[in-house]
Amino acid sequence: MAMNATVWARHANPWSGWSRVSILPLLAVAVWSRVWIGWWALLPIGAVLIWTWLNPRLFPPPASTNNWMSKGVLGERIWLLRGKDAALAHHVPVVRALTIATSTGAVFLVVGLAGLNLSLTMTGVAIAMLSKLWLLDRMVWVYSEIEEDRSLLHPDDRKAHPKNPDSP
Repeated sequence: MAMNATVWARHANPWSGWSRVSILPLLAVAVWSRVWIGWWALLPIGAVLIWTWLNPRLFPPPASTNNWMSKGVLGERIWLLRGKDAALAHHVPVVRALTIATSTGAVFLVVGLAGLNLSLTMTGVAIAMLSKLWLLDRMVWVYSEIEEDRSLLHPDDRKAHPKNPDSP
């Protein structure tokens, strides 16, 4: 997704985070639409993919990160940059398990979409989305721990962090 610190700061806007929750169901419907509109299904699939890329870039940085979604998004950024740090090691087993669960849901989704099996498709969407939201909740925890010890912030995050007086 080529997201730098500025894009991550914009993505921390709760409107960005919550509107991205719609992406997996929209993608499933777009792929399923091949049954109704044939090759024209590439248009809604393309639209969802463009929305996926544009979404974190469309919203301004939040005025406050004092909400669950902003903390989750910023925690995810921290995790991607610092997830191997010893200070965050206690999160690794849960993050690994939730990543496996999300991937398992994605496999069910792909198999369901390939075979036009509504039960498998819906099960895949449910597992993937619930696991991802649970993972996001874990990222809120990561964010809270980093907030307690700001020395763990990545230098790029210090520049774009909303509580930093030097941030734009």
